[in-house]
Amino acid sequence: MWCHRLSHLQSRFHSLLKGRVICQVPEQLNFKNLFPLAIHWHHTASKSLNCAWQQHGDHFELNYANTVMRFDYVWLRDHCRSASCYNSKTHQRSLDTASVDLCIRPKTIHLDETILSFTWPDGHVTRYELDWLVKNSYEGQKQKVIHPRILWNAEIYQQAQVPSVDFQSFLETNEGLKKFLQNFLLYGIAFVENVPPTQEHTEKLAKRISLIRETIYGRMWYFTSDFSRGDTAYTKLALDRHTDTTYFQEPCGIQVFHCLKHEGTGGKTLLVDGFYAAEQVLQKAPEEFELLSKVPLKHEYIENTGECHNHMIGVGPVLNIYPWNKELYLIRYNNYDRAVINTVPYDVVHRWYIAHRTLTTELRKPENELWVKLKPGKVLFIDNWRVLHGRESFTGYRQLCGCYLTRDDVLNTARLLGLQA
Repeated sequence: MWCHRLSHLQSRFHSLLKGRVICQVPEQLNFKNLFPLAIHWHHTASKSLNCAWQQHGDHFELNYANTVMRFDYVWLRDHCRSASCYNSKTHQRSLDTASVDLCIRPKTIHLDETILSFTWPDGHVTRYELDWLVKNSYEGQKQKVIHPRILWNAEIYQQAQVPSVDFQSFLETNEGLKKFLQNFLLYGIAFVENVPPTQEHTEKLAKRISLIRETIYGRMWYFTSDFSRGDTAYTKLALDRHTDTTYFQEPCGIQVFHCLKHEGTGGKTLLVDGFYAAEQVLQKAPEEFELLSKVPLKHEYIENTGECHNHMIGVGPVLNIYPWNKELYLIRYNNYDRAVINTVPYDVVHRWYIAHRTLTTELRKPENELWVKLKPGKVLFIDNWRVLHGRESFTGYRQLCGCYLTRDDVLNTARLLGLQA
């Protein structure tokens, strides 16, 4: 802005010369008047601290820890952590945000060591640690990964030799539980071994890390290939890779599988890291990745079997990303349950089909397929927001039990054990 003013002044000066106008320059030239918007940075430098800040008309700018951050003044007042504004015992805001003047500006700003203090027009003082501002700034969050993950294909996962966790260790020790959750968070799948092959023990296992999410399928589900529900899963047919409950507004977060008995052949479980496939699309065709993250689709489940009558509809894009750091957090992929596409115009639809084909090609590459044989005593946990599952066809009698878990509770358990989740 002030560069623009300088250019304007230079142009004016040349005009005056051409017109032979004589102007008298004051003996003491006031540069503050000449350049009222000239940048003025406040610097603080020491062996342990290198910080610079500037007060703008509508925001505060801070340069610290190799990050340039900008904060709205209302935001700075709203997030005050003083005793009158924030309850540190309940970790809840006490300040009424609607009472803050939307044109508020601090009267003074002061930096003492690592504490920035803002004094507001009413005399209230807000203090922030510099590190807190870095951690909670938009610019800081853009650089932060919310959920650290290891993306995998079959070879990567097999070479990692991710260990299973023993049933007793899982139930009785925080060390075993933490080890399990660490594997689950990184890879999106995890196994528990030596589980007694009963529905009761499977339920006990699931309740160790989360509340069980009751759905239209009940709390704990137990099924064979008797087609007792209007779903292909209740048959002996092969199932292509998919995520479950795409027809819920919030798809179930975690799925638990335990094969209690199988007297026959086939039936291997297919696992595909949807995030690995999506990353390949992002690298090869970023515009298609973006389209898959923006086009909303309907998924639908209609059931009229016996006493079960349901009509579920969920809406959302195939890929779901956090808007501030572009991190993928959910894939909603199920060709069985995708409803009529009527949410976007025809020209977008065709581009969506091209993008969907690109993603499907990645998901169906043999090198991305991990095949495992579920057996009694081995329980599989799947991140249904990330890992697609399927199965090969089978013969004979096959019993499975399992359930869905609430994602919030699983992540809550992980955080309480000190994991980033």
